[in-house]
Amino acid sequence: MPATEAKIFNCTQSRELAEKIAEFYGSKLGNVITSTYSDGEFQPSFEESVRGSRVFIIGSTHPGSDHLMEMLLMLDAAKRASARHITAVMPYFGWARQDRKDKPRVPIAAKMIASILETAGATRIITMDLHADQIQGFFEKPVDHLYASTVFLPYLRKLGLDNLTIASPDMGGSKRAYAYSKALESDVVICYKQRAKANVISHMELIGDVTGKNVVLVDDMVDTAGTLTKAADLMMERGAKSVRAICTHPVLSGEAYDRIEKSKLQELIVTDSIPLRQESRKIKVVSCAELFADVMKRVQDNESISSKFIM
Repeated sequence: MPATEAKIFNCTQSRELAEKIAEFYGSKLGNVITSTYSDGEFQPSFEESVRGSRVFIIGSTHPGSDHLMEMLLMLDAAKRASARHITAVMPYFGWARQDRKDKPRVPIAAKMIASILETAGATRIITMDLHADQIQGFFEKPVDHLYASTVFLPYLRKLGLDNLTIASPDMGGSKRAYAYSKALESDVVICYKQRAKANVISHMELIGDVTGKNVVLVDDMVDTAGTLTKAADLMMERGAKSVRAICTHPVLSGEAYDRIEKSKLQELIVTDSIPLRQESRKIKVVSCAELFADVMKRVQDNESISSKFIM
């Protein structure tokens, strides 16, 4: 029996990243067109046969909801076109901050979306730096959870920073910070913050000493950049030599770009899991395309991907 053919398609919001992934994979993007009605309703259509194929659909699901809806429609189209395997490649898994009930009468959106993706037709998920590792358990299908440390660690080592200290901007990211510090054999400091409400910080304190240190803040995403810039300013006030930040997913909503420009951050290093809305002299993009292409090829060839889990 011949090997299942692999075909790569993209959602519209991830076109640029998908082209890079396809190039590293050694393939071309499949032909898919999206028709839009005057009221905003849209319909993706595969313009080539996917019968019996392994289909990879690349698309991050950052808000608004159209990005998620497009992924769902493409999964359903592939299922109804008799694709044998349908992999949702989601560099950024949106709605992941709602991974538990933190107060009464609220949804667990991450669980709901996991169920919807499987209902739509996904037989496998490939994603990167989930907001919480346990979201993998919301799926009944295989999940390949990749880590952006695979691309960030080589970049940090090239900088050759002395007196390096890894920092977490909040208590929840301490595990990630410790993993980076172990790989780089550096110290760790942690910020403790209290929120007045979502995206609004009322108070922040620093646990640890940063005097004379080159600090690198590590987080899974940067949204309004309020926490990140406040942490950077606090560390410079406490005697840090320089402050950089590594954030996998550049959501960058609201006044984020303006805050970053005005902050004491020397550099913000992100991946291209989400396309930037605008350029910034302080933002450096490190591509995750080669990582995803390699993992997709290993999935296609039924090979182990354990070597891609640096941390």
